[in-house]
Amino acid sequence: MTCVALIPAAGSGSRAARALPKQYATLAGRPMLWHAVAAVCRPPVETVFVVLAPGDTAFKSCDWSAFAGRLEPLYCGGESRRDSVFNGLVAAMAAVHADDWVLVHDAARPCLPAADLERLVAECRDDQIGGILAMPVAETVKRVAKDEAGAQRVAGTDDRAQLWLAQTPQMFRAGLLAEALGKAPVTVTDESGAVEAMGLRPRLVLGSRENLKVTYAEDVAIAESILARRA
Repeated sequence: MTCVALIPAAGSGSRAARALPKQYATLAGRPMLWHAVAAVCRPPVETVFVVLAPGDTAFKSCDWSAFAGRLEPLYCGGESRRDSVFNGLVAAMAAVHADDWVLVHDAARPCLPAADLERLVAECRDDQIGGILAMPVAETVKRVAKDEAGAQRVAGTDDRAQLWLAQTPQMFRAGLLAEALGKAPVTVTDESGAVEAMGLRPRLVLGSRENLKVTYAEDVAIAESILARRA
């Protein structure tokens, strides 16, 4: 099985309230992006493509020697996640065939457990569509609507038994994913959404709470705690 990983890392990470984009925030002595790369740079993944903004200058200042020969930066990031992943796929097509598996992983998920990656690959490698890591929703979920004064009000309670939280990696054949993203609007928030829009139903593979997405400033401390415990 030929398998590569692709990490879109062209965003500014404005919600993390840091001077540098959040993928370069320091965690356990290294950039967050380094940990995300390390998490997927393991068998069966042969190459990790990192999609960067065309003007990115921070990447070259980091030490990537641990991944020598297996890490390929692509300076073709777009305005949205959809654009960055699609552009990265197109740029990588000289080395990736349509039937190869692509694992798209968030640069802001530095704590992906090895067991989660192994489970995703094991359950999806023979699947006709592919699949994603995800977690069942544990909390009660409320829908909201603003009242006349602009205050947020509960508009209803959804059945959490039918809801899962999508994570990454998300694993699809390169050709299928390129086709799906090429047709998807820029507003699509993950690769599964683009594939779903083609009428396909990706597989759900159980992930874990450790595979958190660092979104807000307080998430950094949680991620550092997980990484420190593993070290």
